[in-house]
Amino acid sequence: MPTMKRAVLVLVALGFTTLSGCAALQSALKSAFKKPTLTFKTARLSSASLSDATVDLVYEVNNPNGFGLELASVDYAFFVEGKQVVAGKPRKGLDLKANGRSELVFPANVKFADIAPVVETFLNKDQAAYKAQGSVGVQTPIGVLSFPLQKEGTFDVPKIPQVSFQQPRITSINLTSATVEFPLSITNRNSFPLPVAGITGALKVAGADVGTLSTGNLGMLDGSGTKQVSLPLTIHFARAASAAMALRSGGNAKLSLDGRLTSDAQSVPLNLNQLVNIVK
Repeated sequence: MPTMKRAVLVLVALGFTTLSGCAALQSALKSAFKKPTLTFKTARLSSASLSDATVDLVYEVNNPNGFGLELASVDYAFFVEGKQVVAGKPRKGLDLKANGRSELVFPANVKFADIAPVVETFLNKDQAAYKAQGSVGVQTPIGVLSFPLQKEGTFDVPKIPQVSFQQPRITSINLTSATVEFPLSITNRNSFPLPVAGITGALKVAGADVGTLSTGNLGMLDGSGTKQVSLPLTIHFARAASAAMALRSGGNAKLSLDGRLTSDAQSVPLNLNQLVNIVK
């Protein structure tokens, strides 16, 4: 047999052997491979203010195989109250660990002004409805497996902090004026931290305009926590006769604060009316 013909026959034989080996290998992989599962775990607020919130939808991939897998593709959309918002995605190539569970976190930033024409109206809701849809692809030895992402539910809408006057105290008084400490108690009604950039407003004592109270930046309120601040104000009696009478006599007086509470970029109305006992 000529040398060239012999070489061709050897190559053909090797090709059939290789193809047969690859087919056998693929068959072995298919029989040994266990399909991973994708399940919804939770929806949570990772950050929130009165202007926006980041909603994390958390899924869990269970990989029962003895080798790691990779996330190959992500197609994801997130809607709040029927309106699509900006949604992030886990990065492609994310390692999914062997013989274990890996979290996939899909963050979405919800700007409340995009959801409702009046933010205060939205903030008075207890919960907001969301819908997630899309799919993720997982790279496996037998190709890319696609898993649907379909979930509807609700998340807690951030609540406006509760603000109240505590007992004011007169620190000094003379014939023309008095300096009074006005304590404010600010309680976060949410289980998660909430930033409060400040509270400011016009104060009335016994119906008389006496000046402006301003807290400055209060920073982050702990979840379900309370922060107290004491705000000094000098009241000139010549401009506030009814306030002068209330302060000189002591006892109960009506306080009114007409102002704003600011959290991040959002400001909401704050109106307080309380009967308090003023002490000297």
